[in-house]
Amino acid sequence: MHDQAEGAVTAGEAVTAPGRRLGRLWSRLERWRGTPFAVDLVTAAGCFVLMSLDIPGLARADNALSGATATIVLAAGSATLLLRRREPWGPWLPYLVGLVFLGWLHDVTLTQFALYSVARYRGRGSGILACCGYLVWACAAYALFEWPAYRGGESVSQFLALAVPIGVLATGVGIAARRIDLVRALEAKGAETALLQAVQQERSDVAGDVHDFVGRELTMLSVRAEVLSRRARGERWEQDFDELSETARRAHLLLNEIVVRRGSGGGTPTPGLDALPRLAEESAAAGNTITVDVDDAARAQSPLRQAAVYRVVQECLTNAAKHAPDQPVTVTVSVAANRLHVTVTNPLPPTAPTTAPVSAGTGTAGMEERVLSLGGTFEAGPGDGTTYEVKATFPART
Repeated sequence: MHDQAEGAVTAGEAVTAPGRRLGRLWSRLERWRGTPFAVDLVTAAGCFVLMSLDIPGLARADNALSGATATIVLAAGSATLLLRRREPWGPWLPYLVGLVFLGWLHDVTLTQFALYSVARYRGRGSGILACCGYLVWACAAYALFEWPAYRGGESVSQFLALAVPIGVLATGVGIAARRIDLVRALEAKGAETALLQAVQQERSDVAGDVHDFVGRELTMLSVRAEVLSRRARGERWEQDFDELSETARRAHLLLNEIVVRRGSGGGTPTPGLDALPRLAEESAAAGNTITVDVDDAARAQSPLRQAAVYRVVQECLTNAAKHAPDQPVTVTVSVAANRLHVTVTNPLPPTAPTTAPVSAGTGTAGMEERVLSLGGTFEAGPGDGTTYEVKATFPART
């Protein structure tokens, strides 16, 4: 029985092994697809396929190439496209090889790919220079190397009508692609800058809240210590109260110095949980129905935690008004297992808004930064596919 079971397992593994290998291969291909080298490889293969259509003609022509030799030469020329973005001179190598093919084999395919590559990866000036060089060399090749009539027409005008559009079009497409690359890079850089600014702003707001809330507690501690010191005049612990008051005062001064040095500005502190009903009323004016449920245990949390909860809820209600208008929003704040939980949910709208909402896309990053700065966790995204849910947790003060 044991041998039979073991044999069955071995047979099952043999059957599923090719599937597992195929799955691993597919995952590798997924990671490799879209990489610069993959694009260059596909480009080189496409160039070779287009040129290989002329191998029978090259073998018949008087250029000392057989079918096998022509295949090797064309494959080597296409392979130069793999270097077009690896080195500063990378696009120029297929360009020079393409000019050789132009005069020797009367083939312009590689030159087209090379002109595009020079314009895209070396810029507009290099592309225009390469295109002018190609046109001059094409005219010389037509005049000096006995260009076949079936390749470019029986007259110079017919040849130029073929050669000029090929070079100009390839160069123009390369310049346009480079501009698209630059625009995408600028958009990505702008988004990254906006995200960093949002995170920095949130850190400044947190610093301001720390200054206002903690500074107040330190001031009260210093005043209380002074009162106790006056009451303990002549007692042996009078000096201890004086030292405690001085320590609190120094801590407050240090806190002020740090916050001012980091540019907090010392604005109005962020409201706490008591301000959530008023926030819900203001948000309801935008069309959303807001339901707020706050545990009594949550109201006993520190002002910093309450301020963080307020900011999270405020941003969630703003996002709901933008992306899910007229949808009900449920806000739940509770304490369980020594954790302060904040959950904001709303149904996904059945249809997208008619006008795109004005959004910088940095609000979620600001929420996450504030939650993480207090040692919490943050999640945001579609829940079960029909609702959008934001969850934030903080260590709760027992």
